[in-house]
Amino acid sequence: MTPDAKRPSWLMRWRYAFYAAGLLLLAWWLLMWLERSMIFFPSRYPSGEWNPSALTFEDAFFTAADGTRLHGWHAHRENPRAVILYCHGNAGNITHRAEILRILHGRVGASVLMFDYRGYGRSEGKPSEHGLLADARAARAWLAEREGIDPSDVVLMGRSLGGAVAVDLAAADGARGLVLESTFTSIPDMAAYHYPALPVRGLLRTRFDSLSKIANYHGPLLASHGDADTLVPMENGQKLFEAANQPKQFIRLGDRGHNEPLPMSYYDALGRFLDGLPKSP
Repeated sequence: MTPDAKRPSWLMRWRYAFYAAGLLLLAWWLLMWLERSMIFFPSRYPSGEWNPSALTFEDAFFTAADGTRLHGWHAHRENPRAVILYCHGNAGNITHRAEILRILHGRVGASVLMFDYRGYGRSEGKPSEHGLLADARAARAWLAEREGIDPSDVVLMGRSLGGAVAVDLAAADGARGLVLESTFTSIPDMAAYHYPALPVRGLLRTRFDSLSKIANYHGPLLASHGDADTLVPMENGQKLFEAANQPKQFIRLGDRGHNEPLPMSYYDALGRFLDGLPKSP
């Protein structure tokens, strides 16, 4: 007879439960330690091309409510089609979106501020959910003052994680228009999709819960998603779109992955969306 066989069954169950709880606690601690690095992938200055050719812009420096100094590129246009605050995704920095800024300013005809969250590019600090949301609020305030308009007249545009940042700002403070590209419902939903065997929903502190916020936004919405997106599946983006109020429009981008450049036809549709927005006072 083995030593374990001599022990009462309740003691064996208690010991196994103790081991399971210990493993769960270890997994929780590891997830907390790795969480930020699994969500945010910043490229710090001087990484990137900081003097792109064929792009005219001014460096924008501004400060978040907690004192973090932030940086962005502002491309001003006289009599713009709209004034856009662009919130980029979770990786790289603004230098990796120089072509998008060129298109929005040149082809779409908008004044644009594209900025880096804390910990990205030339912005100070370390990224966090609370920090990114504060950064976007500071960026919009700077842009509105620079363009001489009310903050509620800024069009908020976000891609992927940036869409979650834009949703939060639009839901809390309103916006002239909201544009979402390949945006998810929440971080826990994304974690559960990519790691279905792990109990990640209740362990993550970072939420970016756009699904619970978007109904608080009452204004025009343009959402787009690629049907070949394996990072953020289109079904997830459609679920977020369905939770939004009217008026809204969804553009399905055929055979487009998450990080593939968007077709010029999309930017033409964006221009028509901007033309249909309510006029600013």
